[in-house]
Amino acid sequence: MSRIPGSTGRVHPVTAWADPVLSTPCATVTAFDPALAVLVEDLFATMYAQDGVGLAANQIGVGQRVFVFDCPDDEDVRHLGHMVNPVLVEADGVEVRGEEGCLSLPGLRAQTPRYDRALVRGQDLTGAPLEIEGTGFFARCLQHEIGHLDGGVFLDRLTGLRRLRAERTMRRSDWYRVPAQG
Repeated sequence: MSRIPGSTGRVHPVTAWADPVLSTPCATVTAFDPALAVLVEDLFATMYAQDGVGLAANQIGVGQRVFVFDCPDDEDVRHLGHMVNPVLVEADGVEVRGEEGCLSLPGLRAQTPRYDRALVRGQDLTGAPLEIEGTGFFARCLQHEIGHLDGGVFLDRLTGLRRLRAERTMRRSDWYRVPAQG
């Protein structure tokens, strides 16, 4: 009998982009215990409540290298799972500009460059090795979530006019505040 991910999780508020936890690289997970399983369940519950396709632990204020996903690729194949201590091993292929958004920057969307293929290595909830390869939109999702765990947001990848437009949109939003300098 399979359980729906997030069905026992608690929905958390999503961390706003200016919070220092989003600009700080996340710590490696060393304890593969029940608390980690609860974190993954909470991540799924929060991601689904916000209609996301991926969510990193620091997006709910937890500075650990964990993310969840429920994301289609460009062939509409569903990819569902989690990764603990993920590392982006390869990002290659064609660099594609595609629309990207973020639950920590609500309403902000921009054409963001990402590679069309990504290979990620990490662990599952038990600490067993895990390798995931994604293409298309799923590759974008993997790169986006690992970017969060490394202390960044998709806005960091924007340059020139795209960056200026995104910043202008942010300043006009009701959630905007200047990030604390550390």
